[in-house]
Amino acid sequence: MSTHTEPRMHTGLAFLVAAKRCEIQQLQQLALTSELVKITGHLVHALQRERGLANLFIGSKGQRLGETRSAQIAESQHREVALRACFDQLHADTARINNGARLYSRMAYVLHGLDALPELRQCVSALAWDMERATNAYVRLITGLLAVVFEAADGATDPEISRLLVAMFNFMQGKELAGQERALGAGMLAAGRAQAVGQHRLLHLIESQDHCLQVFTEFATPQLIGLWQSRQDNATEAEHERLRRVLCTASDGALLYAKLSEVWFDCCTRRIDEMKIVEDRLALDLQQVCERKIAVARSDLGLYEARLRPAASPQNADATAAAVGVSSNPLDFFEFPPLEYGHHPAPKLPAAPKTYGPQVERSILELVQEQAHRLQTMSDELETVRASLNERKVIERAKGLLMAHRSLSEADAHKTLRQLAMNQNRRLIDVAEAVLSMATVFPANKQTA
Repeated sequence: MSTHTEPRMHTGLAFLVAAKRCEIQQLQQLALTSELVKITGHLVHALQRERGLANLFIGSKGQRLGETRSAQIAESQHREVALRACFDQLHADTARINNGARLYSRMAYVLHGLDALPELRQCVSALAWDMERATNAYVRLITGLLAVVFEAADGATDPEISRLLVAMFNFMQGKELAGQERALGAGMLAAGRAQAVGQHRLLHLIESQDHCLQVFTEFATPQLIGLWQSRQDNATEAEHERLRRVLCTASDGALLYAKLSEVWFDCCTRRIDEMKIVEDRLALDLQQVCERKIAVARSDLGLYEARLRPAASPQNADATAAAVGVSSNPLDFFEFPPLEYGHHPAPKLPAAPKTYGPQVERSILELVQEQAHRLQTMSDELETVRASLNERKVIERAKGLLMAHRSLSEADAHKTLRQLAMNQNRRLIDVAEAVLSMATVFPANKQTA
């Protein structure tokens, strides 16, 4: 007698269970990358303060804040250990990462920078580097860390989490620009002399901060926006603006009161510390949203699996159909509108087929329709959120093209794009796309503009 058995044919409910398991896996990956964003933020904050202290140390010829800088280096090292541990955890979960190739490439770049950090600190301690070179080195490392956050936001598959990640990235970017402003201003004041190049850079940092914070308000929740508004102390803001005017309006080469450097540093630090409170709240909200969504998805999965278990037995098909909420009439399939995909509004679900009593739960077909509707809505929302990230990519690429082929600084490249946008009465993104479309006519080698 043959022992051959027919392969088991899975039901639609079995595939709904599989879909829910995939959803949970994606949410768990988002929870992991959200934890990465939080830990990255802690290290960025520590390095921002270390950078500012390094500038004060160099500007004073090693006479001030040496012990404070040493303590801050120890704090940065503690945060670095936590980030490396998080990197190791992500390395063990490569199969779960949605955009792993880009994210891991960013992480590899950051690790090279972290490995070089001890030598950078030695150069600062020995006063072997000037303020500009030291600042640029820290900026490069922090920019790499923020790129990790950007990739985490770009790889998010849930619109609510994606919005929070975009808000987080832009707020962290604004905070980094505030940190660069703190370091640059502290260095200029510590050196005791105004510099036109530094003033130009300072104005660019101020403008860029405002843009990042504006994008943050577009994607953050009302609660987060309210928190940020409440953390802006009027006295600190007034002092900050006063010191900005001192730095930005002095004539090139004019003497500056060197002792104002620590006043400036402390004022900027108070503002950045308030921003860190908002950043921490963003990280907490991300964690809570991930936990809530995972809990809901697991609850749904439990219900689906409970329905699937009795369906596995072919005995008493009518009782099984009632237990799992499946209509006994196969023609109900044709009573529902077809699933819509692409950029179309999902159809409104009809009432449940009345082939069983009101005590029976929704049919599997309803669950399929509901799942399709929800996924399509999520896809449409994600496209809206990612438009902001894509615009940033295009603008950064256009700036890079101008920097490479016209020998411009990052600030001058940004200013050039803005000036073109104003002259042509066009959006910055449109000008950036036009610049990229002309890439083939740029010379192969760099040249001076």
